[in-house]
Amino acid sequence: MSWLWSHDSFSYWVDEKSPVGPDQATAIKRLARISLVKKIMKKWSVTQNLTFKEQLEGGIRYFDLRVSSKPEEIGQEIYFIHGLFGIKVWDGLKEINTFLEQHPKEVVFLDFNHFYAMDDSHHFFLISRIRSAFGSKLCSAECVEYVTLQYMWEKKHQVLIFYHYPLYREYPFLWPGYKMPAPWANTTNVHELLQFLETTLEERSRYGTFHVSQAILTPRVNTIARHLIRGLKNTLVHRNLPMILNWVKAQKPGVRGVNIITSDFVELDDFAATVIALNDLLLDEDETATTS
Repeated sequence: MSWLWSHDSFSYWVDEKSPVGPDQATAIKRLARISLVKKIMKKWSVTQNLTFKEQLEGGIRYFDLRVSSKPEEIGQEIYFIHGLFGIKVWDGLKEINTFLEQHPKEVVFLDFNHFYAMDDSHHFFLISRIRSAFGSKLCSAECVEYVTLQYMWEKKHQVLIFYHYPLYREYPFLWPGYKMPAPWANTTNVHELLQFLETTLEERSRYGTFHVSQAILTPRVNTIARHLIRGLKNTLVHRNLPMILNWVKAQKPGVRGVNIITSDFVELDDFAATVIALNDLLLDEDETATTS
């Protein structure tokens, strides 16, 4: 199947009043003492406009999550982060769980792939939050090929957690990060991006892992410097999305094709509907096989 993933899924809201996050360089932290700098950072940190609930209602089922403690804060609370701090992880998990309670046949993938300012005690706290939020909905790590929708429905599981930190070994409901490879083009050039997506699809492992095609352009320092006020959406996303969308429309899902596709600002240009519609090709194949 093909699924749509929102890049930096939580970044629809970031806190301009909080300190700059530990994911940023020391020089940026110093500059951010100037209030205007944080306003500019927000324009480049926000990669989504929709809340978790709105993303879920729009068809997003895979979430890219970067998390951090607040070093100056007492306690072990964990927040989403992308340059600036977002909402508490606990609040996001509850919002997702509310949707799942209302839609018992829906399945979501949560990929915790970047951690900042966190020691093992923070991880234990976060993992406890995950278990408290989802309980029996959590699917234990299995052979990827076993995890069909039918399997999930029979087990009444709705959540797969991918955890890119060694403690995943101690919890059966945490999937190792290497089961969700997400090669990153790290380019501002849409032609280089599309070539990278083609190449990594050809190199995709056919068994044992999922696969993420990151259909995103990444601003460089000079990109931001030249377009300070315009922000990410107006500088890179709007202009290049039509070409990226055309690439998506030409894909096929399945073992040799796309699996999960990620995008910034997933509500633009019917991106979600386009990815979801790729699954109709699998239905067509099944019908052809049945009638032949």
